[in-house]
Amino acid sequence: MASPKYSKFQYFVWRHLVPRLRQLNYWVIARFAMMALWLLRRLPADKALNFSARVARRIGPLFGRHRTAVDNLRRAFPEKSSDEIEAIALDMWDNMAKLAAEYIFLDTLFDFDPENRDAGRIEIVGEERFVEIAAEKKPHILFTAHLGNFELLPIAGAVHGMKLTALFRPPNNPYIAEYILSTRQSTMGELLASDAGAAFALAGTLEKGGNVGVLVDQKYTRGIETEFFGRTCETNPMVPMLARRFECDVYPARCTRLPGNRYRLEIENKLDLPRNADGDIDIQASTQALNDVVERWIREDPGQWMWFHKRWMLSGNRHRQRRNKRAAAAKAQKSAAG
Repeated sequence: MASPKYSKFQYFVWRHLVPRLRQLNYWVIARFAMMALWLLRRLPADKALNFSARVARRIGPLFGRHRTAVDNLRRAFPEKSSDEIEAIALDMWDNMAKLAAEYIFLDTLFDFDPENRDAGRIEIVGEERFVEIAAEKKPHILFTAHLGNFELLPIAGAVHGMKLTALFRPPNNPYIAEYILSTRQSTMGELLASDAGAAFALAGTLEKGGNVGVLVDQKYTRGIETEFFGRTCETNPMVPMLARRFECDVYPARCTRLPGNRYRLEIENKLDLPRNADGDIDIQASTQALNDVVERWIREDPGQWMWFHKRWMLSGNRHRQRRNKRAAAAKAQKSAAG
């Protein structure tokens, strides 16, 4: 039955035609993407990665997301010049293009050899922590961000015997998501899509003494308010909540791109999460602590993060509340001045 707000034709268009056109659009985009990846696969890995980066540096600035990235960068680094901001934005496109191309070379890019650590592309810092986490018979949480090729971290864990369940957010395009998932599963072990039941599934893994890996730098609509680069944002408190429930250690882990298509993978010392007066992990303060770690990483090499992400966009109610609060404050200030 058609909604009274729309005519039967409008209802048919929105209910049946638009979803099909959206799926067709996804299919066409996926076919072009698969064709591009197939062509890149014909090249040696280094040539494919460098070619992808050159193309992205040229066409990236043509997209609306480039303007979002530049705006975010200006707010994060007000002390930097326009040329410096633009250079970081181009580095971002370079990084994102290489990340996309690297999916087809994951099986060859990770060439770490414990017997000859300087021979390959992979440099591992804190290798002893990989080994310790793999050997300990208790749960651990590892968190990271969209830096460098973060996909290499669970591969490094698997090589060192670490059994890890990695939480990931699949792309909106279901055809591309299927390809990426199949690529990841062949090298990264168990993967878990970030749907409504993901927190319960991760809790089940930790309850059994397993290890989980989580990305923590994305906007989360139902998250708590935190600060990131001095601006308010919404952050998922899941990691501190799980750590509090299971009293498990939390480790920061990151990937950094190095010159010559090389990579540094690092697990830092476990994070000492803030606690409240009762001795329990403080969810608000700990969520902020995770943001602070990610911000530190990004400041060290800002071109390796995805600045086009709308990290600071607040959900509707919170945005209106903050806007009304600012308006009320401005009104009060004006009245006081008058």
